[in-house]
Order: sequence, then C-alpha cells, then structure tokens
Amino acid sequence: MTPLVRSALDLPFRPVKPRATGITMVIDNGLPTGAFRDHIASTAPLIDVVKFGWGTVVVTPDIGAKIAVLDEHGLDFFFGGTLFEKHVLQDRFDEYRAFCRAWGCRVVEVSNGTVALSNEEKARYVGKLSGEFTVFSEVGLKDTARSERMGTWDWVEYIRQDLEAGASLVIAEARESGRSGICHADGKLRSDVLDAILGSGVDVDRLLFEAPTKDLQASFIRRIGPNVNLGNVAPGDVIGVETLRLGLRSDTLTAALPPAVPRRAAALAARPTSNGRHLAAAPDF
Repeated sequence: MTPLVRSALDLPFRPVKPRATGITMVIDNGLPTGAFRDHIASTAPLIDVVKFGWGTVVVTPDIGAKIAVLDEHGLDFFFGGTLFEKHVLQDRFDEYRAFCRAWGCRVVEVSNGTVALSNEEKARYVGKLSGEFTVFSEVGLKDTARSERMGTWDWVEYIRQDLEAGASLVIAEARESGRSGICHADGKLRSDVLDAILGSGVDVDRLLFEAPTKDLQASFIRRIGPNVNLGNVAPGDVIGVETLRLGLRSDTLTAALPPAVPRRAAALAARPTSNGRHLAAAPDF
C-alpha cells in the first residue's frame, strides 16, 4: 500500500512503488527550483514519474538541479513529446536521442500531436527508441478542431500500433489544459472515445490518461477504478489526486471504488538504472 496516516477507514488497495498500475505522472511546467524541490520532497511517495513539459528543458537554466532532486527521491523523468516533435521537424532525431542520453533519461515520449507525422511513422520512431529507453507514446492531437475529427476507432488502431511497436505505455492526449485530445474544447471528457478504448480489449494498465483537472481525474477514477494511470497532474494536486483515488474527496466519496486487488499474482519487476532511478517494467504477457 501507499504510505498512509493510520486510520480505521476501509480504503481501496494502492500498490507499492515501483508501480505498474495506479501511476501518477506529474508535469512540471517551469516551477522555480525551490518550489519544485518542496513539492517533490512532500509528495514523492505518491509520484511515479515526472514530465518536464513540452520544451521547457531547453530554457530551464537549472534543469540539472531539478533532475538531482528527482535522483534524490528515486523518481524517473522524461521530456515532453513536443521536444521530440521539434527535433523530428528539423530532421534531428539522432540529436534528440543524444540529448536524452546526455541528461540520463531512461524514459522518452514519442508523439505527433502537432507535426504532420502519421501514426505509422510515429510507431517506427517508437521502435527505434524502445531498445534503449522505456518509451511512452502519445495518441491524440493538440489542435481542438483536428482532434474532434479524429474517429474513435482511429484511437484504438493507433494505440495498438504503438504498443506493438514497443511502447511501454500509451498516453491519451489532453494537453496541460485538459481541452483537447480525449477531451472536448470545453474540457469535458469524450466519452465515446473512452468507451471505444475500454471496449477494444486493449489492456487499460498499459494506458495513461492525461487528466490535469479534478473533473477529469474523478471521471477516470469513477469509470476505470482507483488504480487508473493518470498524467499531467500539477505538482500541487498530487495529494488531491490520491484522495480521489481513495474515495476521500466529494467527487468519488460515494463512488463504487473496488478494492482493486492487483490483476497479476506477482508484482512486475523494477528496472534499476545506473543513477538510482527506477520505473516499473512493461507488462510481460
């Protein structure tokens, strides 16, 4: 179980870290390093991985200090998919891979939310990177008009392509605003897309849903359960998300949250890295 203050409450099961399910991915959009350090120190047991959003790493003078904070707490990190897309746009894929190596990344994100890159091409990049890194791919578009035109079964097909190409997790796009991808422009969940994904037979444990708002977080938890993988959680919202998972907040207080006993008999093996960070390995089917 995740460390909790002792109480008499009967709460849903939460797996211990390193987790393969119930992942909370936090997004750093440029917090001052002191604030970043405080957030991580206070909530590290509840965080599984940190994303330095879009291309912020390029303009963060003390990114090394932030990475050192994550090292101290045994947390892995990756750079936002937009940085990958910028490198591809300029035909600098090899430089992107070298950049990630130089910073000690064990995780990379591959996306095509902005650039004109087909999912087949994106999946090939997933394959190229998966031998060296844990790859999180992303499905969904950032432009709201284009996103609305993306059919439900396109989502399912693209998710399957990325998993077959070697992605450990596939992220459902929602942006840091929660107003694109799997969401409508007004921030409401595209229920038809979620229905299609959940009805497709794709293993939900290998999906991570971007959910930067409380409404989205609660919606995914009510629909999928307390151990749904959630991303783009703001550093200041980590404890709030955990209370939603455990039914300790009004939005999920009366929801039927199952005990969520792990589906697999044994925990998935952690993959240690040379700098002490770790992330749960991809499921072994």
